[in-house]
Amino acid sequence: MAKVAIVTGGSKGIGRAIVSGLLSKGYEVYNLDIGQGDQGHFIRCDVTKSIDVNAAVKTVIDQFGRIDTLICNAGIHFSGNIENTSTEELDNVFAINVKGSVNAIQACLPVMKSQQNGSIVLMGSDQCHIAKPNSFAYNLSKHALASVGKTTAIDYASFNIRANVICAGTTETPLYHQAIDNYCARSGANKEDIHKEEAALQPLGRIAQPEEIADLALFLASDKARFITGSLYNIDGGYTAK
Repeated sequence: MAKVAIVTGGSKGIGRAIVSGLLSKGYEVYNLDIGQGDQGHFIRCDVTKSIDVNAAVKTVIDQFGRIDTLICNAGIHFSGNIENTSTEELDNVFAINVKGSVNAIQACLPVMKSQQNGSIVLMGSDQCHIAKPNSFAYNLSKHALASVGKTTAIDYASFNIRANVICAGTTETPLYHQAIDNYCARSGANKEDIHKEEAALQPLGRIAQPEEIADLALFLASDKARFITGSLYNIDGGYTAK
């Protein structure tokens, strides 16, 4: 029997790479996203709305009767310090990055509890550990996700449900390019120069590719990681070791 996985935000970037990787391992994969995906089973879903998430998860359960893996990947980036981040902007970052993950976890926990098994992977960031300039709201949301992962791991270990957080460093995704484009538009900087500067900041001399982050997600979802829970996994080219 094929294992069943849900990936939020699986249409682009790291999420798309995760969906592709899970499919290659024989999973039935559901991608919950607001933008059309081209792999697996796609359900249009706004993760900030619990009614949408609950309906999507019910669709999965009605078809397969189980959920083995939930990967909470949906998220947005936002640049700004505390002074120039509005209440509305802060609410939006938290609604997607944190509430979206909470909604998905809450919807999946009942079936995982009933089957006495499940793996939850949250897409954190190197900013689960450190601060970066002009990253108040984003950094706050990623620290919150670290807490979600650890508390969920403790609260549901007795059900054999594991929860772990991937602390990814700078990764070449559409989100990455959008952030650089926005910065260049504001500052007049050259995009290629900024890209080179970002690579040079990493001890390994480059930024990550989505497939590399996906490989870690697949491992944490698998039975090979069956004794790993409540962990924050750095995959950042050595950035946070400096």
